Amino acid sequence: METNVTLERAVELACASPLARDTERASLSDAAGRVLATDLASKVDDPRFDNSAMDGWAVRADDCAIPGACLRIIGTSQAGASPPPMVGKGEACRIMTGAPVPEGADAIVMIEDSDTDDASVTINGPARPGFIRKRGENLRKGEASLVSGAQLTPAALSLAATMGHDELEIVVRPNIAVISVGDELVPPGQPLRDGAIYESNTYGIASLVEQMGGRAQRFETVQDDLDGLREALDEAAETCDAILTSGGVSMGQWDFVRRIMEEEGDVHFWRILMRPGGPPLFGLWKGTPIFGMPGNPVSSHVVFTLLVAPWMSRCMGAHEDLGPRIASPVRVVLESPLKGAPGKLCLRRISIRSEGDALLASTHTHQGSGNIHSMVAHNGLSLLPPDADANEGDVIDALWLR
Repeated sequence: METNVTLERAVELACASPLARDTERASLSDAAGRVLATDLASKVDDPRFDNSAMDGWAVRADDCAIPGACLRIIGTSQAGASPPPMVGKGEACRIMTGAPVPEGADAIVMIEDSDTDDASVTINGPARPGFIRKRGENLRKGEASLVSGAQLTPAALSLAATMGHDELEIVVRPNIAVISVGDELVPPGQPLRDGAIYESNTYGIASLVEQMGGRAQRFETVQDDLDGLREALDEAAETCDAILTSGGVSMGQWDFVRRIMEEEGDVHFWRILMRPGGPPLFGLWKGTPIFGMPGNPVSSHVVFTLLVAPWMSRCMGAHEDLGPRIASPVRVVLESPLKGAPGKLCLRRISIRSEGDALLASTHTHQGSGNIHSMVAHNGLSLLPPDADANEGDVIDALWLR
């Protein structure tokens, strides 16, 4: 077991124990938010034919060189209708948005740049070749326009349909157990006894699992009892692909997750040089990957974001830029000073906003690891190196939370 590892080493050790990656086929209507398992090539050119970007007139640009040109109307081109007639010298064809450009035409005049009578049209504006969408300018048949590991966003699903696909090969969502541990935890909505608090971590962690493309299975809260914890971990190992616990991983007498993992599990590392979120562990419980995360809610969210999310991404083969993510790396200009942490990566909660060409960052609330409101009041995390403070006006690395 390694102890007091850097975040980079923690991610490396966790990723050395990945989940098996399985795939399945799903219809477009059932694939939203999922991770694409293979590159996807278009079955068609897009557009399939030269078409108009505007309602107007398909014309020959030379015929419209002189303002006020009068052209004979020869017909109409409408999307999905019969092929339009050929446009000859001195002629114009009425055309609708998306309709095929008739043979002979090389430009479009917008409808508002014209006057018409029954048989002719007077051109009062420019003939625009750029208003013709050329065949294949968006997609070429056989070219992969969606890559393996991309998350199927609404735009990606629309693109897949445009390419002619009604089914996709996607990554099976890993089933991940989420378990909170502690005698003091009470379900929200129930009466609180003296010394008790509402259990909140499993709700936030489960949502993070779903955001990363997994399927979260919330377990009942486990009391500070080795037998009960063992039973819960055994059930989770049998029914889920991985286990996330919160609480019980520090150095106290009642930190039973750390204790049971040291005595009966296989711990790969314990404690990371970061603040907040220093005490997590990672290992295997009966062959199933387990992340023991801190009980403080900010710490558990931070550990998930910086450790569990990259591990899940690697397990699912997610694309570095297009796959599911919780945060994006950015550079920000500080509007107020930030204090770092001795010997540890420091993750202060910050509010990031855009102003001109810069991203500005500031803090608004108490930074304690028990203050989950600080994760709501802010939308980012600083990435201050160990032993480094930052002053107003400094440019630092940060994570912009989604």
